[in-house]
Amino acid sequence: MQETQPPPHRQRARLVVPSRSDRLLKNFTELVGGPLGRHSAPGIVAPGFFTVERVLIILTVLAALAGIAIKGYCRVNGWATPSQYYSTCYSDYPELFRSRGLGDGAFPFFTEGTFFEYPVLMGLIAGATAWMVPGTGATDARVLGYFDVNATLITAVWIVTVLATARMTRRRPWDAAMVALAPGIVLAGVINWDMWAVALLALGMYFFSRDRLALAGILIGLGTATKLYPVLVFGAIFLLALRTGKIRAFVVPAVAAAGTWLAVNVPFALRDQAGWKYFFEFTQDRPAGFSSPWFAYNLVAERVRWTVLTPEAINTLALNLFLLACVFIAVLALTAPTRPRLAQLTFLIVAAFILTNKVYSPQFVIWLVPLLALARPRWRDFLIWQGIEGLHWAAIWMYLGQVTSGGVSQHNIDMPYYVLAVAAHMLATAYLMMRVAFDIWDPTYDPIRRHFLDDPHGGPFDEAPDRLRLDPLRPSASVLPWRTAARGA
Repeated sequence: MQETQPPPHRQRARLVVPSRSDRLLKNFTELVGGPLGRHSAPGIVAPGFFTVERVLIILTVLAALAGIAIKGYCRVNGWATPSQYYSTCYSDYPELFRSRGLGDGAFPFFTEGTFFEYPVLMGLIAGATAWMVPGTGATDARVLGYFDVNATLITAVWIVTVLATARMTRRRPWDAAMVALAPGIVLAGVINWDMWAVALLALGMYFFSRDRLALAGILIGLGTATKLYPVLVFGAIFLLALRTGKIRAFVVPAVAAAGTWLAVNVPFALRDQAGWKYFFEFTQDRPAGFSSPWFAYNLVAERVRWTVLTPEAINTLALNLFLLACVFIAVLALTAPTRPRLAQLTFLIVAAFILTNKVYSPQFVIWLVPLLALARPRWRDFLIWQGIEGLHWAAIWMYLGQVTSGGVSQHNIDMPYYVLAVAAHMLATAYLMMRVAFDIWDPTYDPIRRHFLDDPHGGPFDEAPDRLRLDPLRPSASVLPWRTAARGA
């Protein structure tokens, strides 16, 4: 008897289409005939060549070309101060290529006497890409070549981030279009090497969602060796491990991440302790960075003759405020009626770190873009937030143009407007945190859970029952491990 096979389309997941699920995007579909009909089955019918992932790659490449085009003035005329600020084409690549000896053959953490204010893996990326540029010396041609090499690699890393985000949510791959088209990444993606850390965290979270815990930890450890912020995801994993009782889901990736970070850092710490320590000493001793709340406060304090905060005071205040924010996030995670999703808690922790940190570089916005696409994929809030971040991005360059040119305020952006732009960026980020917190407390507002998903990014936490949930108002209703064990017995 001939064996029959079921139609292959039955194995495909029915996709959530933005034109159906997002009210804002639904209004923009009239040009192409309106939203997708109720009786169509996206994800079941084969799309031909233009699959979701291929479309996302095309969108990312177009966005990357736009980002490089924004740097056009500097690519033609060079990166000089203050014109690079007024033309909004500043990038750290040319600056570090010239000032850190990269153009003269220095390799961070290998060349004796070379100090690099970034973690080890970022220093290795900076050095390796400098070797890719032919010629010698920090000539204008080599500076341009160094920028182009790094911008090309950033585009490739950006695509990896988009694909990892698309594959994480299974039925909602189109949410990754937020990452592919994010104005924040277009504007700030090629300022520094942060996208490498963003991609490594995205890959780590992807493999965590597939229960590949050790590999997830290795990738997050590499991300932490590139930029420290990926380690914050373990705060979210720990809280969910407590709530579900799945402690192994925290221990395995945490040990793998710690081992990876040590494997990357220890050889360089032993080889050149002073060079390896420089990043940590620089971070500790540096004053408040541009666009941080502490820098904005000190600007106002100098003008109105308040007390200016010292680096030591800022370090203490920033750490204490971040820890306080983490306490509130932990309380929310352990008392919410429904277990939070991993992406929601990670977004809250990273956003709290950004708001309290003593440095907020313009490219830090890209840390949050993939996390928001996973935590709250709502285009209206996303575009409003990105628009405000775009205003802040322009304001900081205009302010730096004034500072470096010595021009009078009537020809530049004055300090109060720059401070208002910083405040707007902080309020927009805080608003997103509030909306994510509301989604956690009431999942009927959560775009992910409204489509009959639990935690597609949560890996071992997906569909896991509570083993620990506190109810401060009704302690008898709390879920506690010993009560769960007694009930099971």
